[in-house]
Amino acid sequence: MTDSPNPFEAMIAQYQEMAKAMNPALESFTPKGFEKLWPTMPKDMMEMFFGNSFNKDGLDAKTRLFLTLAALTVLGAQAEAQIRLTVRHLLEAGATKQEIAETIGQMSMFAGIPATTKALEIAQEVLAENEESDT
Repeated sequence: MTDSPNPFEAMIAQYQEMAKAMNPALESFTPKGFEKLWPTMPKDMMEMFFGNSFNKDGLDAKTRLFLTLAALTVLGAQAEAQIRLTVRHLLEAGATKQEIAETIGQMSMFAGIPATTKALEIAQEVLAENEESDT
């Protein structure tokens, strides 16, 4: 058995073929395209997925979204589309800029400065886009 010159490229190609076999439209799928298609979910859906519909005395949607943002930051802020979506949902849930920044900043000890900085930059872009759309 011989190793591929670049096993990562081979694996990516294999997954792309699998995606095309399941749905030919997935060939050109990008997370940014999905973001444009569905920038935020409706509030009732957000509460169902992230709120306390399963546990009436549990965490509300806003708190769950803060936890999601914290986890995405700790993961190295590599999931830009997911961070953008989570920040948008937090704004929809009534979070303030300060709360969003503090949630990301709180993770600096665990995520490191580069990941925290990246998450802050992404959140700042979303907040700026949000302000533009409000004017």
